[in-house]
Amino acid sequence: MPLVVVAIGGNSLVKASQKGTIAEQFENAATTMRQLADVIAGGFDIVLTHGNGPQVGNVLLRVELAMHQVYPLPLDVCDADTVGGMGYMLQQTLCNELRRREQERTVVTCVTQVRVDAADPAFQKPTKPIGPFFTREAAEQKTARLGWKMVEDSGRGYRRVVPSPKPVDVIEIDAVRKLIAAKVIPIAVGGGGVPVVETDGMLHGVEAVIDKDLASALLGNLLGAETLLISTGVDAVQVNYGKPSARALETVSRAELRKHLADGQFPAGSMGPKIEAALAFLDRGGRQAIISSPERLADALAGKTGTRVT
Repeated sequence: MPLVVVAIGGNSLVKASQKGTIAEQFENAATTMRQLADVIAGGFDIVLTHGNGPQVGNVLLRVELAMHQVYPLPLDVCDADTVGGMGYMLQQTLCNELRRREQERTVVTCVTQVRVDAADPAFQKPTKPIGPFFTREAAEQKTARLGWKMVEDSGRGYRRVVPSPKPVDVIEIDAVRKLIAAKVIPIAVGGGGVPVVETDGMLHGVEAVIDKDLASALLGNLLGAETLLISTGVDAVQVNYGKPSARALETVSRAELRKHLADGQFPAGSMGPKIEAALAFLDRGGRQAIISSPERLADALAGKTGTRVT
């Protein structure tokens, strides 16, 4: 069966209008898993990936609040914590949805290490927004007290940014291949994977958050997947987003999409990484990349909505 890598954002589990409680995250996950069950019913094998921007920021906030009571956790361990916690929610809700349809499948979360380059310039220029939004005053206090780098995020407030190096390799790729061959549904490179560097043949965690879409594209290429399916907050990618001249892109070539990216249509903190991931996946041999909302993933794969890059 054709293999699809499905990348859902951390914001798919935490909606802007919600507090982000675990109950809300389970409910949101269940909604998305119904879409994925439809994809599986359509005859596709899937590998599920996910972001962790809101969640890892909340883990770090808990670390900050508790640092006088318990030992602090480095960012790579916080990444791994979200891989386990979010993976648990996703694998349980997908398993339950498949059971409702009498389609017994095993779903398993892989705590996946992703190798990055220690010399990546991203370590000197943090750009990845994580965690909750703060007022300008609160952001200035965080910067002064904790040394956080804070940026204004799309008019919604200020967020912490951390390094986001490019993914180079997936350490556990052979294990993921074996799971797929055994008809197990893997959840891999969660949160972009746990970032590690290799020194003298040994792996060491680093303080960073890898972009989940770029990691998903790399994973898809390593697995030989035909399709990369990326979820986002809109049904289809738009040019001139938010303007009266906004236009949805349906089927678009790599060349056209690359031109829109060069023209500044897709901001780095928003749609930009998804576009870069789609292009990278295709440049390395993928057949198609599709971008749509989590509520319409099955329709997008069927060609009924979304942006399809070929």
